[in-house]
Amino acid sequence: MKVYTYSQARQRLASLLDEASRDGSVRIRRRDGGLFEVAPVAQTKSALDVSSLPMDISTREIVSVVRESRRRSIVRGLPNKRMQPSSRARRVPRGRVDSRSARG
Repeated sequence: MKVYTYSQARQRLASLLDEASRDGSVRIRRRDGGLFEVAPVAQTKSALDVSSLPMDISTREIVSVVRESRRRSIVRGLPNKRMQPSSRARRVPRGRVDSRSARG
């Protein structure tokens, strides 16, 4: 295993990291004699990478449940944010020029 001085490691950090990736680790020695090891960290799985649960439910049933949930929110008068235009958007009828955008 290669041992670098602190100055060498600082000057060649990119190649030092490549070497650690290739060989497993490299060591860096400080002027005061302290020795440190740089090693790659094993990649972990994504938090979103989860195994599925075995369930007896079809895609059609899932879609039905989602639609029923949306229907209930409309009946109760709850806002459906996906169906409403953005509060920032200002509608301008077709064929008309918005006075704010006409100014130059």
